[in-house]
Amino acid sequence: MRKRFLSTIALAGAAALTIAGCSSDGDGDTPDDAATGGTGGGETTETITVGFAQTGAESGWRSANTESMQSAFSEENGFDLVFNAADNDPAAQISAVRNFINQGVDAIVIAPVVEDGWDDVLKEAQDAGIPVILEDRTVTAPEDLYAAWVGLDFKAEGVKAGEWAVQEFGDEPTNMVVLEGTTGSAPANDRAEGFNEAIAGSAIETLDSQTGDFTRDGGKSVMEGYIANYGIDAIDLVYAHNDDMGLGAIEAIEAAGGKPGEDIKIVTIDAVKDGMQALVDGKINFIVECNPLLGEKAAELVKAVLNGEEVEKVQFVEDQSFTQEQAAEVIDSRPY
Repeated sequence: MRKRFLSTIALAGAAALTIAGCSSDGDGDTPDDAATGGTGGGETTETITVGFAQTGAESGWRSANTESMQSAFSEENGFDLVFNAADNDPAAQISAVRNFINQGVDAIVIAPVVEDGWDDVLKEAQDAGIPVILEDRTVTAPEDLYAAWVGLDFKAEGVKAGEWAVQEFGDEPTNMVVLEGTTGSAPANDRAEGFNEAIAGSAIETLDSQTGDFTRDGGKSVMEGYIANYGIDAIDLVYAHNDDMGLGAIEAIEAAGGKPGEDIKIVTIDAVKDGMQALVDGKINFIVECNPLLGEKAAELVKAVLNGEEVEKVQFVEDQSFTQEQAAEVIDSRPY
């Protein structure tokens, strides 16, 4: 573990950060001048101890994200990773971060379960001279309490999904049900906002919208309730905030005698292997990607901040989107 001089370097680096606001136009592009890692002359070869507070293991996307982080923060790459998965419990995740602070790690990486409630523990990390990098999800805490964030443009993902829905259904009156992600999480909030923005003025109406907590079981359970309340014939479209909930909805539709992708169209976000296969099979109709492979960029940011380098505050990783034909072309070559 590094000594106190690294904490001083980290504080100096954090003070020198360039503050950049989140993209307001939802283009999801990675900034041209994003930091490329700790390659400066002052870089140390000592092992860097990093505490990583993951949300949990709620989906295939999350599993791929965890694998990416563990691979990037490996011993071979000069890291000692202290890993904690909070099982989607915000209080447990904050407790894990406090444990990292007490252990005196060199840096902390957090994928926040929810956006709110982070001010106090982030201030504690700052007071201890430990820089924090956020990955995947964002927080509502002041930007000066963390060094940088790397992830996806969730609002842009929602916009892409909504634009497809408008194009697919045109001016035809359409009844939609929504499977929301974890209540209070950045992707759930932003994907809802982006989708609603895209369908504004269209003939798509929301019958119901409930959280499935980003899990397959949750999506199935909520969809079963929708079918019981409204009937398959009354539902034209499912918008699921991630693939796993969409896959759960498929199970519920099939169990009720319906044909997912035909009787009820489905649009999801993530593009993990199971979701892409369902798209190829015609059970999902459109998927917007949410790239989970954020580990390498997060590791580069940790090294850069500890070496006192100036980094962009907000760094987007680019997403794609897939139709059935496009999914069939790439599914065998995708790493997740």
